[in-house]
Amino acid sequence: MPVPTRIRRATVITVLLVGLALAMLVAVGFGAVSVGAPDIVRAIVRAITGEARVAGDAVIVDIRLPRVLLAALVGASLASAGVLYQALFRNPLADPYILGMSAGAGLGAVIALTLTASATALRFGVVPAGAFVGAVLTIVLVVRLASLRGTLDVTSLLLAGVAISYALSALTSFVMVFFRESMASVVFWMMGGLTGASWPYVLMVTPMLAVGLAVPLLATRELNLMLLGEERAGELGVDAERFKRLLLAVGALLVAAAVSVSGLIGFVGLMTPHMVRLVIGPDHRVLLPASAIGGAIVMVLADLAARTVLAPVEIPVGIVTALVGGPFFIWLLVRRNGHR
Repeated sequence: MPVPTRIRRATVITVLLVGLALAMLVAVGFGAVSVGAPDIVRAIVRAITGEARVAGDAVIVDIRLPRVLLAALVGASLASAGVLYQALFRNPLADPYILGMSAGAGLGAVIALTLTASATALRFGVVPAGAFVGAVLTIVLVVRLASLRGTLDVTSLLLAGVAISYALSALTSFVMVFFRESMASVVFWMMGGLTGASWPYVLMVTPMLAVGLAVPLLATRELNLMLLGEERAGELGVDAERFKRLLLAVGALLVAAAVSVSGLIGFVGLMTPHMVRLVIGPDHRVLLPASAIGGAIVMVLADLAARTVLAPVEIPVGIVTALVGGPFFIWLLVRRNGHR
């Protein structure tokens, strides 16, 4: 690798890490009551060392900090899953929800919301579990339908995902109509948001993201070879069928972890990997960690905008990402057509 390329990539990673630190600091500081950086640092130090709290520490440590951290984790999970699925389908327009996991998670969450309609406190544990189970069961069903004689066909996988997505969306609509009293909370959840962020959620998503990043980072050579096509990758020593299933499993873990705590948030997993790829290229040794950091930045800033632009009214984060992601997607299509 030429030295200038290594320097550029190291510079990009460094800039992204600094940008993430600054974005999180700003997000923790801004709100109904603004808090300065020194106060934030002192509050975190007191929480770690066990010193007596002072006024304002609860807002920083118990409310804003877990929300900002959760936003970063969700953004990193969605962006990382986007990288994996774009490698699997060899298409930069693939996103984490392409195989119907959003519909499965939505149905699981809707069922959980309707079952806990009279127990608001119970929802904080049941709804994420329902969304996670729904997403995982959906990807298992899609893979089962797309498998033929031990071979996982990518085209069949995509078609099965679309078909299952429509069917599950219809079931979700049916449940919403049947349980009208829960419709408002269901619709708000499906718009995406982090209003229920807490430390247990952070502790739940963190190990999932760690596994979801560690596994593909150990297989970046295979990821790069898959871009050449399955046949060529097989000639170079990659077990394509096994590796495709690994990508699907890891991607499903990342998406399910994010959706279970944040609802359906679109475009983060589509935009971020593509923007990073334009800057540093398709090498997954750098693309995957850079996209994870970039996704965290995008999500932290989107959540900050969602809770401050129309304060005290909070906008669902999914609306913010869609307002930004829609024009980006159109630009992406126009750019691809222009190249052709």
